Amino acid sequence: MEKAIRFENPSEVRSAVGKEVCVTDWVTVDQQRIDKFAEATGDFQWIHVDVERTKASSYGGTIAHGFLTLSLLGGFYESYLQHALPFCDRGLNYGLNKIRFTSLVRSGSRLRARFVLAKVDEVDGVAASFNPSSSYTVTTKPTWRVRSSR
Repeated sequence: MEKAIRFENPSEVRSAVGKEVCVTDWVTVDQQRIDKFAEATGDFQWIHVDVERTKASSYGGTIAHGFLTLSLLGGFYESYLQHALPFCDRGLNYGLNKIRFTSLVRSGSRLRARFVLAKVDEVDGVAASFNPSSSYTVTTKPTWRVRSSR
């Protein structure tokens, strides 16, 4: 990870609210990944899987499914949370409040996530909410933004 704040105990987590706590490594979204996602979901829209047709379109090549790019969030969270919260034996996805796909991700692009710690709730342990966003190598514009729930 390019940047990853580590917390040694639950009381340290609250001090990072409002701060960027992680910038993940890059992940390549290639055509093979896009095709596997199409197989898994049944979404074979030509803009995702028809390489020849998209070359002649305004897209200039295939684009990743928005939900494929969002699904990478699980892996981004997993690698960060294991590092950041060594005192926590598991993390559960409580949900997302607001998602916007703000930019196309072309096949071959690299994505990474940035996590801002939005808030911390005291429950049976610690419940942390993050506001992640993504960026990719073609532009600095985020490909999606999410407001987490909790």
